[in-house]
Amino acid sequence: WGDPHYGGDCSGVADRLAAGVTAIYSTERAFAAVTEGGEVVTWGDGHLGGASSAVADRLAAGVTAIYSTEKAFAAVKEGGEVVTWGDPDEGGDCSGVADRLAAGVTAIYSTRFAFAAVKEGGEVVTWGDPDEGGDCSG
Repeated sequence: WGDPHYGGDCSGVADRLAAGVTAIYSTERAFAAVTEGGEVVTWGDGHLGGASSAVADRLAAGVTAIYSTEKAFAAVKEGGEVVTWGDPDEGGDCSGVADRLAAGVTAIYSTRFAFAAVKEGGEVVTWGDPDEGGDCSG
């Protein structure tokens, strides 16, 4: 229900949401559901996280939690790997720090347009809009 551009129409993925969903997360205009097996199902505005096809293979199983900014999602998988999608300038692209997010992440925090991940041992890794906290390099 609601405006399809804001996540109000999940008919394209309704069969995957019919059973086994354990949690739902949101951005400003999209939703991401996690199933019992750790698969992620997304719908809504594709640019703001409703389209996850570019990382679908990495979201097929093993996701334990999802975090969001207004325009992007970050999923943590078993073992602490982080997978991101959504607006690349607002947290949906972590390629600049991907090597540091490959394992060991225990928690993620967010602002409107940036993420900060805490790793085992206490290291903090940031990405997203530098003006919103996405760059802690100094």
